[in-house]
Amino acid sequence: MNRQVVVGVDGSPSSLVAAEHAARAALLRSRPLLLVHGYLHPLGYGVPSNPYDLGVPAPTEEARKMLERTAADLAGRFPGLAVEARQIAGGPGATMVEESRRADLVVVGSRGLGGFTGLLLGSVGAQVAAHAHCPVLVVRPQGQPIGVDGAPVLVGVDGSESSQLAVGYGAVEATLRDVPLVLAHVGPAGAERPVPDELEEVHAAEYAETVRLLADASTVVRTEHPDLVVREHPVRAASPAQGLIEASGAASLLVVGTRGRAGFAGLLLGSVSQAAIHHAHCPVLVAHPVS
Repeated sequence: MNRQVVVGVDGSPSSLVAAEHAARAALLRSRPLLLVHGYLHPLGYGVPSNPYDLGVPAPTEEARKMLERTAADLAGRFPGLAVEARQIAGGPGATMVEESRRADLVVVGSRGLGGFTGLLLGSVGAQVAAHAHCPVLVVRPQGQPIGVDGAPVLVGVDGSESSQLAVGYGAVEATLRDVPLVLAHVGPAGAERPVPDELEEVHAAEYAETVRLLADASTVVRTEHPDLVVREHPVRAASPAQGLIEASGAASLLVVGTRGRAGFAGLLLGSVSQAAIHHAHCPVLVAHPVS
């Protein structure tokens, strides 16, 4: 199967920024790009108002023209990119999740039409980021840079299975972009200040664990990607989320797992991943396994 890079497009500035990210990602991967417009609003917009009319509404001419314009613009700006556009009768979030079953990567913008302006990531993006069947790239709002040329790919490391998957994706992304890979482990803040004697051993053990986790992850990456520049970066912060968000200011991409050691087994996205996709200073790749 020639898996595509899939991006949801609704004509909003946010979705057009996401489409540009998706075009770049598709070229890097030598994959075709699929522009998807799910035209049934999840709250009922587009559903027949007559309860006796059970047919599904036809795709709109306005949306068709919007998709054609977007596809033509991307094909012109990115020579060699194969672009397909498709309208699908379904809610945008559910449509993207379903398309992710056949995708190499799904790209979502920070917000689409309909607002949710109090959130950096709207309800559709959050649904896709949590439930997709492949990696999800969450891009920043319009006006923020697509990425700093030469800036490294940053991955959070905590030794969990989800983190190991994120490290693998991060190494691939860094290789594709020809930039260094930075492996970061966040330890508790305040360890650098004088502490009572009884806490010194605790801090020493925490630091030794940080060194071990980063060394183990680096060894795996260097074995699989011997030409990749890999850096180990211990971080001190009040929380793992805060540490990664602060460090993301110097990165071109932040890669996070779906859940870390903290558990939250009832959630598809852990607290660190949730915080990262809402507040990171660069695009965020959520490392779902391809199913």
